[in-house]
Amino acid sequence: MTPEERIQVKAYLKKSKTKLLIHIEELEELTQPIEPDCAIGRVSRMDAINNKSVNEAALVTAKDKLKNINLALERIDDKEFGICVQCGEPIPIQRLIIMPESSRCVACARRG
Repeated sequence: MTPEERIQVKAYLKKSKTKLLIHIEELEELTQPIEPDCAIGRVSRMDAINNKSVNEAALVTAKDKLKNINLALERIDDKEFGICVQCGEPIPIQRLIIMPESSRCVACARRG
């Protein structure tokens, strides 16, 4: 990975982290307990409970992605970052942007 690509990936990950932190904050607000004395109808309460479940799942996914971004940002300055641990070839920059936790190139990941 060239120094320019490393800078580009780092900038993208930092920008993604900022957006993700805002999204996590919004999801945490949406997953607050639904008060039983809240004056909404039965059907509306069922919708609210269903939406809360969906938002809780999205929150777990967002926190996992944040963890992966943080790990990538910690490792990005290592000389091994962006190099496939299996074949030793460079991992495409697009893969690192989409999946910053990637330690293998697409071909090696397919092989298992």
